[in-house]
Amino acid sequence: MEKNLKPSKRVTLPRYQQIAVDIAERIVEGRYKVGQKIHARSTLASNFSASSETARKAINVLIDLDIMEARQGSGTYVSSKENAQIFVEKYKNVQSIQEIRQDLLESVQRQKEELDNFSDSLDVLVNQTKRVHDVSTFVPFELKLTSEAQELERSVSDLHIWQKTGATIVGIQTDTELLLSPGPYAKLSAGNTIYFVGHELSMQRMQQLFYPGNES
Repeated sequence: MEKNLKPSKRVTLPRYQQIAVDIAERIVEGRYKVGQKIHARSTLASNFSASSETARKAINVLIDLDIMEARQGSGTYVSSKENAQIFVEKYKNVQSIQEIRQDLLESVQRQKEELDNFSDSLDVLVNQTKRVHDVSTFVPFELKLTSEAQELERSVSDLHIWQKTGATIVGIQTDTELLLSPGPYAKLSAGNTIYFVGHELSMQRMQQLFYPGNES
């Protein structure tokens, strides 16, 4: 009989990622117009009650996704409503995937001595996702990074993964933990398994990015 179980916690993004999503939603709603200059220190820090450094990180995420652009000596401007729409839609669908994985993490917290149970649960989830990839583009793919992989020890942002492959990384499995919504500054290392969502060509393009010339 289970006793004293802690209440379930929702998966939360880092503050700068939350602000990036909020800004993208405002662009989609037309509250920020394409071509409009956005002041990170004054406008964003004030509107979102965040530090200037947090606001700067949020802007950098949007620049990486080609939603905003930085003009040398001028400032930062909204550049694409369409890319903002794609980002918001991906975020909303990824949230449900995060909640599934959070259930697995809570199981590990309650039963740390039974890591095999977590591994089995994860295997079941991954096997289920493989069977429904043709149904939903928001079900995660997985890719194991071996020591033979290219582009190791580089961040998601440096690799421009979304722009090159159309994939959005939703989790990174290391030897000891599962990192949810790792964000653009997470580094990818040998031994990691990365989970990502995207369109039907994303898996092939991710394979080509990390294992160029490998046809398997």
